[in-house]
Amino acid sequence: MKMKNLIWSILLVPILISGCQPAKKAVEESGVKPNVVVIYMDDLGYGDLSSYGATELQTPNIDALAAGGNRFTNAYASSATCTPSRYALLTGSYPWRNKDAKILRGSAPLIIGVNQPTLPKMMQANGYYTGVVGKWHLGLGDGDLDWNKHITPGPNEVGFNYSYVMAATQDRVPTVFIDNGNVVGVDPNDPIEVNYNENFAGQQTGLENPELCRLKWHHGHNGTIVNGIPRIGFMKGGEKAKWVDEEMSGHFLKLAQQYVRDHKSEPFFLYYALQQPHVPRTPNPAFVGKSGMGARGDVILEADWTIGEFMKTMKEEGLLENTLIVFSSDNGPVLNDGYEDDALEKLGKHNPSGPFRGGKYSLFEAGTRIPFVTYWKGKIKPQESDALVCQMDLMASIAKLIGVEAPKNDSQNQLSLLMGESKTGRENLIIEATSRTAIRQGDWLMIPPYNAKPVNEKVNIELGNSLEFQLYNLKNDEGEQNNLATSNPEKLKEMLESFVALRGKDYSKIEKMELK
Repeated sequence: MKMKNLIWSILLVPILISGCQPAKKAVEESGVKPNVVVIYMDDLGYGDLSSYGATELQTPNIDALAAGGNRFTNAYASSATCTPSRYALLTGSYPWRNKDAKILRGSAPLIIGVNQPTLPKMMQANGYYTGVVGKWHLGLGDGDLDWNKHITPGPNEVGFNYSYVMAATQDRVPTVFIDNGNVVGVDPNDPIEVNYNENFAGQQTGLENPELCRLKWHHGHNGTIVNGIPRIGFMKGGEKAKWVDEEMSGHFLKLAQQYVRDHKSEPFFLYYALQQPHVPRTPNPAFVGKSGMGARGDVILEADWTIGEFMKTMKEEGLLENTLIVFSSDNGPVLNDGYEDDALEKLGKHNPSGPFRGGKYSLFEAGTRIPFVTYWKGKIKPQESDALVCQMDLMASIAKLIGVEAPKNDSQNQLSLLMGESKTGRENLIIEATSRTAIRQGDWLMIPPYNAKPVNEKVNIELGNSLEFQLYNLKNDEGEQNNLATSNPEKLKEMLESFVALRGKDYSKIEKMELK
């Protein structure tokens, strides 16, 4: 793998950028506040990019970011599922500290407190215009939602000046966009109703009307049919407000492009949260069949193209020299996550998890070790880092970049590492997967015992559960095949002490695993 990465870096680095300055010093000398853009994908695995070892898929636009910036090989999402990772990214706090930071229904209330410090609030208070475009999935409102009226609290109440989002996921109702708290296209003569407990009378579902589905459900996705796709949950009304799945990626792209054009004359923060390759995978017709791997491969290619188009806009507007761009994914990959879309059947030799074990929902490495790239033209030299870092660290790191004090939370200032000026990262990190936690410290990973099933058969992913302690040296055994808990009791003791000191003794209290 190391030789492959060396060859990759030699072949892909198109331009050596010279004259890089330490980030904070450069900002102070110029007097210009840098923009920050976070491009966040959904269920993208470590092995899904050609810049991270994929040979069956080519992702040239994301590769260009990696080749021109700092490509991290030991970077982690905070969780192996979406909502907790997004919570940690925006709050700088471990998701397990919030009992509500778990996979949410589309009708769930907002899980970020309106008085809680957040990354966008911090930037907003220091002269930044802040925006979010794409997937939200952190809850809306504070109880019973009326989708036909202004929705609050939401993204705008936790630090975003501008928000254009979908409430949860593409496979969940309501299948509508929300523009600054208002459903786009809402019609008072066709009010929207949402229920996650029971269907509305006369509404067709995937369970009762499978013949109406153009995409067959495998598990969980047998609720209301929208655009021929059965969803999770039940929805009635809102016909004019419903999105067109195949147009979603392009729609979000246009909004992200317009956002940077509109705010190029002031410092801005953009959280650009793509929906791919989460299910349902609905590539634009221009990308159907392009990957040869079915819809999952096609939407990854579409996302790569989308990011390329966004970067063209950044270049055209003269923004690349004053913008820190961070690219990553919320958790690891999954193939069959509820629909029969040939993701498994057409996989071929492609391995979305790369060299790692597990995937989405898992405490094994593929659940949380994800692609992570920082890019800043003229400031970050092309390089690779194997230092330990977490997406949660963006809050403290950006605080350092813009010269403000970071809130007290779990985020650590890793600005020098992100900028390629240091090789030292975190000492340790707690990772989470559906309320279960483990610790990464140095080259080691320790998973405590969990009395839960080792494999989720529906998605065919090892979850990392065992009745015994698990201890792996990831430097020598990145595939986690050799459990050293018995043969190295001293290291196990050290890891357990660190884990309990950080996590507490109640770590074994876990909830029933919930897919999606």
